[in-house]
Amino acid sequence: MNTAIITGASSGMGREFVKMAAARGDLDEIWVIARREEKLKELQKEVKVPLHILPLDLLKAESYERFQAELDSRKPNVTFLVNASGFGRFARYDQIPLQDDLDMIDLNCKAMVNITKRTLPFMPKGAHIIQVDSLSAFQPVPYIGMYGATKAFVLSYARSLNVELKDRDIKVMAFCPGWVKTDFFDGAWAYSKDAVTYYNKLFTAEEVVRVAMKDSAKGKDVCVPGFSVKMQVLACKLLPHSLIMKIWMKQQKH
Repeated sequence: MNTAIITGASSGMGREFVKMAAARGDLDEIWVIARREEKLKELQKEVKVPLHILPLDLLKAESYERFQAELDSRKPNVTFLVNASGFGRFARYDQIPLQDDLDMIDLNCKAMVNITKRTLPFMPKGAHIIQVDSLSAFQPVPYIGMYGATKAFVLSYARSLNVELKDRDIKVMAFCPGWVKTDFFDGAWAYSKDAVTYYNKLFTAEEVVRVAMKDSAKGKDVCVPGFSVKMQVLACKLLPHSLIMKIWMKQQKH
């Protein structure tokens, strides 16, 4: 059976990936991974493809043991993998508890690597992987420093893995949207309401995920949805990061 595996599937972009993957018509089953089981069950009402619900907390080691056991017992033919789990915090470095910083590294980076490497043995020729990344991967971002650093890791890892998997004809894409209106912000504002106040444009999850699905099908290694966001990436490549950070700080009134 052709299977997709999508983490962070209970809300936001992960949820949109489930809906759009189901609509393609080439999947027999989708494994959905997130902590909130009730949200995953609700999602089954919105798609026609059967969901295999895995209520896992990817910050806990035992979740990977359960995931590996599912892979070994069911032996899925995974044609599509999306790592969409992750979180961020908007605040000054000393306002963010150390554990939150470490959890960002664990969820945004280590969980992605863990799920990817465990799934790859079950992926056939022609399969696709999308690593959900961010515009912040392209520059240092004061007051979102740890989150941006984890996303720089995602970009580098995804692009290098894409080259290594060419001999297996498996495509890996870093998906780097700008600001997306999701419940990500609820947690991001946990310690400060004024660290980040300027958002040049807010996209919907549906808008950016639709672009990601198209670019992944084309075999792109990086997806940056939206003309304005593409221009920001170009600026980050052409201008010194010291200047980019000064502009960012002025925008955020720091």
